[in-house]
Amino acid sequence: MAHDFRVTCAALVLLCLRLTSAFYIPGWSIRSWSDGEAVPLFVNKAYSDHSEIQYAYAELPFVCDFKGRQHGLGFISGNHVALNIGEVLNGDRIIVSDYDIEMGKDDEAHYLCSKEIDRAGLQKPSRSLLDCDGQAYILPQQPCHACASLQQKGAKKVIVGFEIYTKSIEAGNRDEFGLPADLHNVHRGLELSMAHNSTNLSMTHEFSNSIGEDDGNADAKLTIPYTYSVYFREDDKIGWANRWDLYFVNQEESTKIHWLSIVNSLVIAAILSAIVVVILARTISRDIKGVKDGALEDGTRKIRRKGPRSPRKSTEKGGLLDQPDVDPNSAIEDDLASEEELEDLTGWKLVHGDVFRAPAFGTVLAPLVGSGTQLLLMALGLIALACFGVLNPSFRGGFISVGLALFILAGVISGYFSARIYKTFGGTVWKQNALLTASLFPGLLFATVFILNLFVWAQASSTAIPVGTLVAVVALWLLIQLPLVYFGSWYGFVRAGAYIHPIKATTVPRQIPRTAWSRRGLQAIFLTGIVPFAVIWIELLFVFRSMWQDKSGYYYVFGFMTVVSAILILAVMETTVIAVYTQLCAEDYHWWWSSFCFGASSSIWIFGYCVYYFCVHLHITSIASTVLFFAYAFMACTVYGLLMGTVGFLTAYAFVRRIYGAVKID
Repeated sequence: MAHDFRVTCAALVLLCLRLTSAFYIPGWSIRSWSDGEAVPLFVNKAYSDHSEIQYAYAELPFVCDFKGRQHGLGFISGNHVALNIGEVLNGDRIIVSDYDIEMGKDDEAHYLCSKEIDRAGLQKPSRSLLDCDGQAYILPQQPCHACASLQQKGAKKVIVGFEIYTKSIEAGNRDEFGLPADLHNVHRGLELSMAHNSTNLSMTHEFSNSIGEDDGNADAKLTIPYTYSVYFREDDKIGWANRWDLYFVNQEESTKIHWLSIVNSLVIAAILSAIVVVILARTISRDIKGVKDGALEDGTRKIRRKGPRSPRKSTEKGGLLDQPDVDPNSAIEDDLASEEELEDLTGWKLVHGDVFRAPAFGTVLAPLVGSGTQLLLMALGLIALACFGVLNPSFRGGFISVGLALFILAGVISGYFSARIYKTFGGTVWKQNALLTASLFPGLLFATVFILNLFVWAQASSTAIPVGTLVAVVALWLLIQLPLVYFGSWYGFVRAGAYIHPIKATTVPRQIPRTAWSRRGLQAIFLTGIVPFAVIWIELLFVFRSMWQDKSGYYYVFGFMTVVSAILILAVMETTVIAVYTQLCAEDYHWWWSSFCFGASSSIWIFGYCVYYFCVHLHITSIASTVLFFAYAFMACTVYGLLMGTVGFLTAYAFVRRIYGAVKID
């Protein structure tokens, strides 16, 4: 009966799937526009590929004042659009513009406004503002873009927004229509072709367009006229589902490089897997088998002889110098057997009485591991949602907003793991550990962002986070995350309890012998990070390019990133196992902090790569942008290090418990 019911339910589910149709995932449906319907145009901010400072469009000194015009969908120009927390943290300041656009209607040389700027206003923009070379315009569900021809391969480059910059054009370099014959820009690698202006002369406007440098009039003003033209042309080559392909950075050319990155990562992971298999299948299995034949006691072994002992020929006790009569051949064989068995006992088996000894500063390690699990769940959730299309470029601010929500909700898991590890280390005050877990990493991160925010405020940049948003973030932290961490800590400490170790720690710690140079602290950590960095560095090139070098594009190849991230986690796990096993073989049982540092070690190489990228590929000259770049890079590497350090710690913990749990100890 139950089987028939399950079959019926499965059939109904399949029937429902057959009748369903797909729709746009992130809460956005297809927006259709009728001919003549007003289409609102939004303005956002001015940005530059050579600066980390952004400025809100409304705060630029040379833009038109908003007149409060009524547009479609109830929008009024000059009004701010409601933003999610991710958009605000990203520096977006979206406002309804005064541009009048009607669907399907061409509008040429439409007069917008005339902006007057006095002499003081011309000198007001800072050097950072003059470095801005683009303005972001937004249509509903779609950013505006400009298209320019590339000199190489005859391709086209899509630029989100519109570039703004000055260029000196000689008066004699004109065509028959009075337009510049060539606007080729060598520095940018772009070439802009302009058709002749067919505007009726009766539609032009006369304005004063210059101020002499030495006209002697301190009250002189410069009037800047603004006009715009709108043309609607249908393009059958671009479907609605593929409309975002224009904005992805070199999608077709980069696919081969992405596959090369995956192949490179797979080769590295295969080599590491082979090494781990050798360790587990040969070395450890042989060691455990040898140990099971005897018993460990105080670092030595009781040798069990299967053959009979050679009998003494005399029962007299004799003195210290007297030697018993034994068979020479038998003695040699026994000595060889003893040497082989004692040699098998060197290494990781000798530290069985200290390997589970609580580490120094365990009250700090436990909260770090808890925060790492929190970040791990957040990262996995973001990648999964991006792969399913829930998080995409049309969901503005989605990554930051959803990431913040996942981080806060994962506070339960953070408190759970932190409390269990804390109790395993012998901790008793779980409430104090819960408070430290909820405040250590988020508090340090918030303090860093707040200091940077003060620095950006001084630059009058839209990147500065408003006070209201800061208060909202603090409220989410204290009112939601802290109780969740508290509940997870209570459950982990009181209900779940400490982790059970197969071997108890001895009373007296064992002395650690001197190790080789490559196995010492910082050297071992530095060398261990090379392999995970080699797995991810090619993918980092695309991430850095879209974040810092080419801000007019989007990074949206999360399928490749998912594969590379999985290989990266596998590489971190395997390198940590190899490094910890090598450390234990050197009779160094301080593996707790080492395993965490082994996992996080690739963050050092990533930060070094950021320094290289800044010096070679970026052309940032201002001190403010330099400080912001390295501050953001340091925070990103810290988050990555905490995440991968937790992966390394949990992997090493499971590995150590497994190998010592298979050993019989008297």
